Amino acid sequence: MCIYCVILHKNCNEFKTIIMLDTEIKQQLQSLFANLKARYVLDATRPESHEYRSEFTDFLNDVASSSDKITCRVSEGEQLAFSLLKDDKNTGIRFRGIPNGHEFSSLILAILNSDGQGKNIPDEALINRVKALKGKINLTTFVSLTCTNCPDVVQSLNLMALFNDNITHEMVDGALYQDEAEALNIQAVPSVFAEGRLLHVGKSNFGELLEKLHAQYGSEIQANPGEIKSYDVIVVGSGPAGTSAAIYSARKGLKVAIIAERIGGQVNETVGIENLISVPYITGTQLAAQLKTHAQRYSIDLFEHRHVEKITLDDNAKVIWTSTGERYTAASIIIATGANWRKLNVPGETEYIGRGVAFCPHCDGPFYKGKHVAVVGGGNSGIEAAIDLSGICSKVTVLEFADRLRADTVLQNKAKSRDNIEIIASAQTTEVIGNGEKVTGIRVKDRRTDKESVIALDGIFVQIGLMANSGAFKDIVATNKAGEIEIDEHCRTNQPGIYAAGDVTNVPFKQIIIAMGEGAKAALSAFTLSLSDF
Repeated sequence: MCIYCVILHKNCNEFKTIIMLDTEIKQQLQSLFANLKARYVLDATRPESHEYRSEFTDFLNDVASSSDKITCRVSEGEQLAFSLLKDDKNTGIRFRGIPNGHEFSSLILAILNSDGQGKNIPDEALINRVKALKGKINLTTFVSLTCTNCPDVVQSLNLMALFNDNITHEMVDGALYQDEAEALNIQAVPSVFAEGRLLHVGKSNFGELLEKLHAQYGSEIQANPGEIKSYDVIVVGSGPAGTSAAIYSARKGLKVAIIAERIGGQVNETVGIENLISVPYITGTQLAAQLKTHAQRYSIDLFEHRHVEKITLDDNAKVIWTSTGERYTAASIIIATGANWRKLNVPGETEYIGRGVAFCPHCDGPFYKGKHVAVVGGGNSGIEAAIDLSGICSKVTVLEFADRLRADTVLQNKAKSRDNIEIIASAQTTEVIGNGEKVTGIRVKDRRTDKESVIALDGIFVQIGLMANSGAFKDIVATNKAGEIEIDEHCRTNQPGIYAAGDVTNVPFKQIIIAMGEGAKAALSAFTLSLSDF
């Protein structure tokens, strides 16, 4: 049982904060904290009359009891909160609320990372970019304990606070501080504020957040690409296709690097996987972790939290330019950047993202408890979202562009059995409507009659599939109308020495198991075809 998941309430659509650490969890914590070098204090305050006062104190004492290097210090105060001190010095990390659920991992990693431990610590180049940020930066992230995307953001910003003494970061449980969340008009998590101004909403990673902070605060680092790192094969992306390609390349004795935003890619957003043959069930985050563990068994250089901005050709070598200003070169490149959520691209959508327009029902669904929402999309992901949301929302309206749903029959039957799920086919979304602060409705055209109508509602969840992440490569390799990179049966693009695999390509059927096979094929093709050069 995973220590990061064991304290999550079984019903992820329901908030529950009274959770104690059982004997098994305490034993696992003792193992994780066995090699702590420094001494840590959970320096807490609690209001005299707070309903979770006792649970908060018991939770912190349980964590502290797992190591003789951790103590808990509690005093009276206005908020239910605690700061993490290392050798009596404030680390800049603070939690407001009880970090259980998915945020329990953020607390554990905050302690381990402060001690220089943890596989999530970025490389030296990224650490130096954090240190170079200008000025005092005070960050606050509002989260939901049921949100699977929130920990990535919280843990990334906690790391930045550790690397730069001028940065502080506070996690706030929006369920405990609802008045504050409503005053800030927060309708999606994670919501990150810098000096009280909204900086970011939704899923993100260390690299993306660092870029936003660099853009807002500036940096002492001068633009200098530095030396070019050279490899036999560079794999861009590290989802199922990219990781497979890297492992197969490394097994051929080649010098291999992976450049990626995060290990696992879109797999991290998948709650449950039941069709990976020989693995009856696995979560997306578990699979992503296993992909990384497998890749680390080989001599593969991993450059995470970066995205490729462009590829240029220099004689027979290909030069990759990244968002960090670094340059890499290789004889062969395998593009495996996958795909991302597709947007509606209608008026009002962009303006109301995070204010009524959302993409993750698991993360943002709790904000719409007892409210009317729409799910745009009638495929598997859309109907799964509608079923999940029907447990907490008063009504869920599914809007499908086609004349019938595309989801599996078993999902359709389950959705139709729910009294509060309404299904409208042949419905084209033409506008997201709001009052300047939040979504109030959606404009829909009946494709059979061309008649338009407005449905009054509180939130919109977009579930219309994925879009290939090929933008950085369109000037150098051929793509189709959907933006997918065109490949042949050997995963070759139209550019010699550049291959592509997985969901970023025009290969039919976007499935994890197919992406893994395509990644292996691309690596074997690159190796076999390169032999003809000798």
